[in-house]
Amino acid sequence: MDIIDVLQHLKLDAKNEFLNIQNYWSRFSVDEKFGGFYGRINNHNLPIENSDKGIILNSRILWTFSAAFKHYSTKESAYLAQRAYKYLIDYFIDREYGGVFWTVDKNGNALNSTKYVYAQAFAVYGLSEYYSAFDVKNAEKYATQLYDLIENYCTDDMYGGYYEAYSRDWKLKDDVRMSSKDLNVPKSMNTHLHLIEAYSNLYRYSPNRYLKKALVTLLDIFYLNIFNSNKNSLVSFFDNNWSVKSGLISPGHDIEASWLCYEAANLLEDNRLISIYSNLTSKISDNVIKIADSDGGIVNELSGSSILDSNKDWWPQAEAIIGHLNTFQISGEIKYLNAALESWKFIKKYIIDKKNGEWFEKVNREGKPYSSMDKIRQWKAPYHNGRAMLEISSRVDKLVENITKDLSIEKIDNQ
Repeated sequence: MDIIDVLQHLKLDAKNEFLNIQNYWSRFSVDEKFGGFYGRINNHNLPIENSDKGIILNSRILWTFSAAFKHYSTKESAYLAQRAYKYLIDYFIDREYGGVFWTVDKNGNALNSTKYVYAQAFAVYGLSEYYSAFDVKNAEKYATQLYDLIENYCTDDMYGGYYEAYSRDWKLKDDVRMSSKDLNVPKSMNTHLHLIEAYSNLYRYSPNRYLKKALVTLLDIFYLNIFNSNKNSLVSFFDNNWSVKSGLISPGHDIEASWLCYEAANLLEDNRLISIYSNLTSKISDNVIKIADSDGGIVNELSGSSILDSNKDWWPQAEAIIGHLNTFQISGEIKYLNAALESWKFIKKYIIDKKNGEWFEKVNREGKPYSSMDKIRQWKAPYHNGRAMLEISSRVDKLVENITKDLSIEKIDNQ
């Protein structure tokens, strides 16, 4: 099988799997009784009906099926995206102080009104994609308002970057942790990475010079402060002045950052940043390939060469496909395509739940799933796996086009 056949087969696999994912969310996620989507569904696809509803889950549903509508134009993707948009606007937007709540209860009443910057970023990401897919001007308006709030309240004017969390009325909080895995420190890699993602998407569809300046600054901060000194992985947690507060390494975030930052640099058409981030992609891919097990899966967390969490969550595997494909597109080196294919092979063998649908959240290092974990919750959305399948489709088309052009040139030169 030649390289074009391999790529086309990968694209077909990805389309079929995305439609499987979409079918799962159409069948099981919709909360007909209280509106929007269930906040939690267990591995047997049974809803926990009184669960809180989270902005991260809702925003990621919004982004995924808005993007899917642009790819496949199905009525299912339109329905899910429109439902997510309506629920976000009706219940998550804070009408008094602006921004979005972290959680609401089953009836849509604000439960945790903390203004996490990470959450504002994901709302921008989802709303800007919805605007692009359906040309709803109010979606652009809300996305821009959230961006303005982040810039007005959340920036560190002394050391640069963004703080983590605020009270409902935008006062800096003492405890900024979103989950038990986070450190209670002023700045994190995760928030800054997803601000790059959100600002890039807003700039793609609603560009302005202030947003461009903010995105350039973010990419510079990421390169100078958040990448480690070897520029092959990320530092996770920081003090105000960017002093390192943790040795945690997250390979999934590393490979995700490699393609998101490169994409942002290209979107800005900034040759300096394109050069910086194109050089980083191979360093990060090489490091993740070195970390990967022989089965193609990557563990969750390390500190130096010591493994802290040997489990393999669904999302780093999904991001590895995109990141390695991106490095292959830039470098043309076949080892990165092979790495992407190994990640996909691991996902098909261990991560996709062939009995109950969707993807397992976590498997152990030997590939055995933690089947007691939820299929849907605040942190388990269709975004990482859905996006990976959509990115494969887009990237394969570009790769095949470029390979075909190269073959044509070679044939002409040989005549």
